[in-house]
Amino acid sequence: MEHIESSREFALRLDSQDELAAYRAEFILQDPQLVYLDGNSLGRLPKAAVERAKRAVEQEWGANLIRAWNKGWWEAPARVGNKIGGLIGAAEGQTLVTDTVSLNLYKLAAAALTLQQHKTRIITDTFNFPSDLYILQGIVEMLVRRPASNTENLTMVSRPSSHHEIVRIGAIDNDITPDLAALESAIDDNTALVTLSHVVFKSGYMYDMQHITELAHKRGALVLWDLSHSVGSVPIALDECKADLAIGCTYKYLNGGPGSPAFLYVNKSLQEKLSSPIWGWWGQENPFDFSLDYEPAPGAQRFLVGTQPMISLLTMEAALEPTLQAGMNAIRKKSILMTDYASFLTDVLLAPFGFTLGSPRDFARRGSHISIRHPEGYRINRALIEEMNVIPDFRAPDNLRLGFAPLYTSYMEVREGFDRIRRVMEEKRYEKYPSSRLAVT
Repeated sequence: MEHIESSREFALRLDSQDELAAYRAEFILQDPQLVYLDGNSLGRLPKAAVERAKRAVEQEWGANLIRAWNKGWWEAPARVGNKIGGLIGAAEGQTLVTDTVSLNLYKLAAAALTLQQHKTRIITDTFNFPSDLYILQGIVEMLVRRPASNTENLTMVSRPSSHHEIVRIGAIDNDITPDLAALESAIDDNTALVTLSHVVFKSGYMYDMQHITELAHKRGALVLWDLSHSVGSVPIALDECKADLAIGCTYKYLNGGPGSPAFLYVNKSLQEKLSSPIWGWWGQENPFDFSLDYEPAPGAQRFLVGTQPMISLLTMEAALEPTLQAGMNAIRKKSILMTDYASFLTDVLLAPFGFTLGSPRDFARRGSHISIRHPEGYRINRALIEEMNVIPDFRAPDNLRLGFAPLYTSYMEVREGFDRIRRVMEEKRYEKYPSSRLAVT
């Protein structure tokens, strides 16, 4: 942005004009000197979540015990799902909170491929989160392999019963931007499913959801979006885009806590056509009839499986409140300015030390995190965390990811973070750290 400055006074001026500044007080900020730039991995703890967890444990579990199931627990996956639905442009009855992102991807992708059994192509990209790719690979392996004909020998043997193919498109520019021309040409009449991350995890590139969905539908393909890095940071319009399926996590910009349950979305037009590959009692039509034969529940409910993690789910529900109150338009407005500001500071303060921007410069193609790239990225990350009280994260091969959560990240925090990165480079603090990596980066 043409009027951005690198001075600390400019950051203070931005904070004084910040319409979301009051929300910072709704989060636990134990260390005022900490610069936390990893909300794209794990959001800060909302104060409301602390109180809700205490009530869920002490009163609902502690006092009500099993009676709590009839006092709001049983309905929680759908109730909280509808709240998240309001953030992703989904009408009620299409979004459920349940399981993990990986399990939800498995359920929805397998259901989509079963429905599209006359087609065998799955289109994704090299930008997708690796776990998503693993799930797809596992599904294809499952479709290809069948039990041996000798029932006494249950060894799985390869059979040519399935020719499903996973096509992964690449990048056009050093792993920042997907090759959209290759993606468009890859989607053909034999494509069963297109599955992509709406905002990709390394560069923060954001797909045009409506365009890709329309393109896939013209070829008769279904589309499954992973919203993990976009929900709570950018406006999403699933119904308007006529999206088919979606999944996402709640512990990043929704601040639900580590391991908080994920969510899934199934467009109402598909709900009665799809069958979950995992039949569990929460997805049974009348679970408390205890029938010995499975009958799927109506609508999206059939994609529930087993008993839900209620303490975590209820805590996450309370954590949603600041986001619901602020609204996605206000959050996106600040996110754009913050990522523009951070991109500018990268050019002004860090480029002289060999850093390059690893994210799109056009905010319309960018989520709420950026990557700054340096050959010594991992060691720089170690020095920032262990010496400078700055928490970003590192993604191989050379990406320092900086996530900006508009509800609690201040402009001065961003400015201070860049200043500390500059100091690490000037003082060569990173040189004392080994290149060998810790288990979690």
